This record gives sequence, C-alpha cells and structure tokens, in this order.
Amino acid sequence: MSRIAERFAALKADGRAALVPFITAGDPHPNITVGLMHDMVEAGADLIELGVPFSDPMADGPVIQRASERALAHHVSLDDVIGMVKTFRQDDPDTPVILMGYLNPVEVMGYAAFARRAAQAGVDGALTVDVPPEEGHDLIQALRDEGLDAIYLAAPTSHRQRLEMIADAATGFIYYVSLKGVTGSANLVLDDVAKKLAEIRAVTDMPLGVGFGIKDAAMAADMAKIADAVVVGSALVSRVEANASKPDKIGAELKQLLQEMRQAMDDVRRESASQP
Repeated sequence: MSRIAERFAALKADGRAALVPFITAGDPHPNITVGLMHDMVEAGADLIELGVPFSDPMADGPVIQRASERALAHHVSLDDVIGMVKTFRQDDPDTPVILMGYLNPVEVMGYAAFARRAAQAGVDGALTVDVPPEEGHDLIQALRDEGLDAIYLAAPTSHRQRLEMIADAATGFIYYVSLKGVTGSANLVLDDVAKKLAEIRAVTDMPLGVGFGIKDAAMAADMAKIADAVVVGSALVSRVEANASKPDKIGAELKQLLQEMRQAMDDVRRESASQP
C-alpha cells in the first residue's frame, strides 16, 4: 500500500477529511520551501502538493502563474524540487508528497529517470496537468514501476465514459476540479460539486479530493462534508505573494489559514457523525 493510500485509510478510519495544501516550490525563494512544508504539516496538512515551476502553467490562474515566475527567477528546476523533497524526508518520513506540474520538465528528464529519482527522494505521486489519460500510458507505467501514484483530474464537464477512463488510469486519489476555469476561480456551488462527486463515486472507490476555488475555512468545511480531501492552493500562494519581501512571516501566515481550515473541517465532520 502506498503512503497516499495509507494516509487516506487512516483518515477514513478517523472520520476525517484530508487537508491538502499546495505551494509552488522555490516561491519566493528556494531556501524556504522545505521549512514551509514542515510548517504546513504542523498546521494540520495531511498530504502536500508541491508545484513544479513552469513557464506556461495553462491550468493555473494569475496567482500561481506569478508564483512560478518568482521561482523561475531563481532558476528552480524539477531536479531542485526533487531535492527539496529529499531534504523534507530527513525529518518527515510519513507525510505524502505529490508533485504537481506539467509534462515538459518531465519529458526533458525522461519518464523513467523522473520516476526513479522522485521515488528515491521520497515523492509519493505525480499530477501532470497536461497529460490526459489516453496519452499517459508511458508516464503512468514509469510511475507504477517505481511505486508512485498517478493522480488525475476530473472536471465538471467529464462525462461517464471519461470518468471511467480517468478512474482506470489514476491511483492514490482523483482530484475533482470543482468549477470550470483556472485555479483561484470563484463561484463554487456545493450542490453541483456533490452531484458530480456522486457521479465519480459510481465508477470508482478511490478517495476524491476537491480543489480550485477554496478560499477560506468555511468553504473548506463545506467541501469536507462531501469529499475525502480538500485541496487549497491559490489562497495559500496569495499569502506567500503578499509576504514575498518578508519571507520570515510566510510560515506563520500559511499556518494560520491551514489551522482555521483544519479546525472547521474536523468540526463539521464531528457534527455530521453525531447526528442520528
């Protein structure tokens, strides 16, 4: 069983939803990323999504686009990101880490080399945004050969046949993009998300995470009612950006938001469990 599967199994046994924060590696400076990862775990993160900086992050909104630009100004590469995970693992052998990014850096490194080096560093899975399941066979195989999970996205527009294809390709969990648009978009409708999650659950028993547009503790709690994991990205990266010139304050800023989300998510799950 992978570290991701073990974490979701433990959370399910406890009746809790996973809190999955995202930050871009190297933003605003490479030397603080590992510390921020530890800060997020201390604040209640169950898994971490670590963004690999890329020059053309087409699925991301302006907040995360600018995060990539800040990291790339320091020449942060995929190799550097893998090194950050290796350093993180020296003090945290348990928290699953997922690399989230785009295909080009992986292709440059080579699928097999990427999977091998990532696994050796302690990476648990990869979400490659621009690799649809029908084109991902070689990458999926390389990841599976090294025991890494291939995380896939499902969208509000994904129909039944495509959901089945995604479920067949994915391992670890499926990440449901809760609205049409890019990261950081607004206008989440809880009922719409719940209906789509029910459609996805009809084709898989994998855990389902929800992300894109979750901005505060109240929204995180709403999603924790219906999802197995709540993914938060732009709300955290916005705080990184606001304190880019004061990096010593970023950890506290991220911890405050994550602690609020963790408490709200746990409270709503407890309330639900106590109802007859």
